[in-house]
Amino acid sequence: MKPQVIITGNAHAYLSDALTREGYEVAYLPQITYDELYTQISTLTGLVLTTRILVDKKLLDAAINLKWIGRLGSGMENIDVPYAASKNIICVNSPEGNRTAVAEQALGMLLQVINNLPRATAEVKQGIWLRDENRGIELTGKTVGIIGYGNTGAAFAKLLQPFDVTVLAYDKYRSDFGGGFIKEANLEQIGRYAQVISFHVPLTADTKHMADSSFFNMLQQKPYILNTSRGKVINTADLLLALQQDKIAGVALDVLENENLKTYTDTEKEVLNKLLSYSNVMVTPHIAGYTHEAHYKMSEVLFKKIQIIQ
Repeated sequence: MKPQVIITGNAHAYLSDALTREGYEVAYLPQITYDELYTQISTLTGLVLTTRILVDKKLLDAAINLKWIGRLGSGMENIDVPYAASKNIICVNSPEGNRTAVAEQALGMLLQVINNLPRATAEVKQGIWLRDENRGIELTGKTVGIIGYGNTGAAFAKLLQPFDVTVLAYDKYRSDFGGGFIKEANLEQIGRYAQVISFHVPLTADTKHMADSSFFNMLQQKPYILNTSRGKVINTADLLLALQQDKIAGVALDVLENENLKTYTDTEKEVLNKLLSYSNVMVTPHIAGYTHEAHYKMSEVLFKKIQIIQ
């Protein structure tokens, strides 16, 4: 009997084809529910995820034959990794596959927001032609704070190099990575000197709401805030307050605390609507790292890691 794998999220056909050639029986079920997966997981050798399915202790206890879990993308917050490890289930992800896509979107959003492009474009569509009011600033020569210097943080820094910026990079789990235009820094130094701050951290107990009122209150340069990591890294209500109090110059978000807009409470709706009412705020629907190229590369990277752990 062939080892069985279920792919539970949107994956490039490369992954299913490659696993099949490797000898697996592959079921591509991107709409499968948690309950449906629970009834089938006892027979599985491997499981492929995106962000949709929560792999908790209940699911792992039922996974009596599971050898590995593969996460398409970077974040592992929807997997109880320590409990999986206790059951000798190996968990791997593929941040190398979409780091360039995330970095390119972060740079693109930054250049748009500092040059008022979303606002100016919307005005021209309404027949309004304002030049002085939409005068932007140059990225060249600025100080950019990068919080989280892993795959996407380092890829973002690489794209910034031609702009002759100084990068202040903070990573709780890494050191000795500085050099040239990249300076290792702590959060206090980023808050004091950075004119742009970009978040590139996973969602953990340490990073949830790391950008809260205390964080925004320590900022001294009125920076632009970018987040292409996870929505819960930033407290949205505190971000709105910082914007209202003129502590930040603009915002570019690809992620939100709650990305299921249909489930919003009245309070969540009010906060988001107020945030979106600002012309110096950009929000996109979690599409950083979602390019056609990244879609393929994440599957390719993940398959190579699965081959190694078999």
